[in-house]
Amino acid sequence: MERLCLFSEKSVDIGSDSNADNYIMAIESSCDETACSIVKNGREVIANIVASQIKTHEKFGGVIPEIAAREHMDAINIVVQEAFEQSNLKPEQISAFAGTVGPGLVGCLLVGLNAAKTLALVHDKPFIGVNHLNAHLCANYIDTDIKPPYMALLVSGGHTQIIDVESYSKQTILGETIDDAVGEAYDKVARLIGLPYPGGPKLDKLAQDGNPNSYELPISKVEGYNFSFSGLKTAVLRLVKSLKQQNNSDELTEKQIKDVCASFQECVSKTLAKKLKKALIERGYKQVVIAGGVAANSEIRKKIFEFEKDGYKVNAPAMKYCTDNAAMVASCAYFNTNTFDDVDVEVFSRVH
Repeated sequence: MERLCLFSEKSVDIGSDSNADNYIMAIESSCDETACSIVKNGREVIANIVASQIKTHEKFGGVIPEIAAREHMDAINIVVQEAFEQSNLKPEQISAFAGTVGPGLVGCLLVGLNAAKTLALVHDKPFIGVNHLNAHLCANYIDTDIKPPYMALLVSGGHTQIIDVESYSKQTILGETIDDAVGEAYDKVARLIGLPYPGGPKLDKLAQDGNPNSYELPISKVEGYNFSFSGLKTAVLRLVKSLKQQNNSDELTEKQIKDVCASFQECVSKTLAKKLKKALIERGYKQVVIAGGVAANSEIRKKIFEFEKDGYKVNAPAMKYCTDNAAMVASCAYFNTNTFDDVDVEVFSRVH
């Protein structure tokens, strides 16, 4: 696909049909990670820098948007410089600059997107805006030879979707959560049982030592490919209150915490696997990928990879490419997966 340099309007051929190697520098700052990466031809990571803010937000029990935006401002120039140094590339060797447009926290997105636009303007290169959710799917292209068509399960802090990926540019959302996303449900349940931020990974770790059959939790019956996790969250709340009454205490025992985590995780992972398998069978696909921050969850990965026993080809990104990173943004820009090429594009907080 041809992209135009911002000043000279010189045409640059970018994508899998290009006759030359493409090096795309991308910036991601949608939430609490300031990241910059350079990726060759959408699959080979040349540089990958991530400045995490987890320690900053731990004491608040969650991300504070204003603080996150200020931290992005402090880190943005550093991660860009480190990416150039790690890659041994100069700006003139970059084919295009890309940045996340949304969804995400508006103040945070503005920092990274404006940096990407500025780099494209200063060095007279094409600018490519990227949808954060599409980028998560493209994390599956890094260090692999995977190509569409395939069925995708996107599970993150704010989104849970089953997506029919027919080609790099044609995707159809078959189903999504009608209330809490999986990541939200994990964080809320983690808070219920007293786990510190970020709760999801801690809950996953505790669940591995618990009994998934200890407590029977409800699997919501939602039509089609959609999901609902608010009822499950409420069921866990009632369970925790009941256990505390039994203990005659404001605290759960260590065993109870592990068993609640395991039972909750079993219910979530079983729900996701069942809906995804339904989509695969009805659409006749034999290839499936998972993506998003929650794709790093041990039990969800395990249940989806069990599909291989039934003849499906399954892929998940490396752990470091599941959570927010800029390599996936660069890959998305290369494969032209529903991207924006207008330098005046504005950030958005939610999916339109």
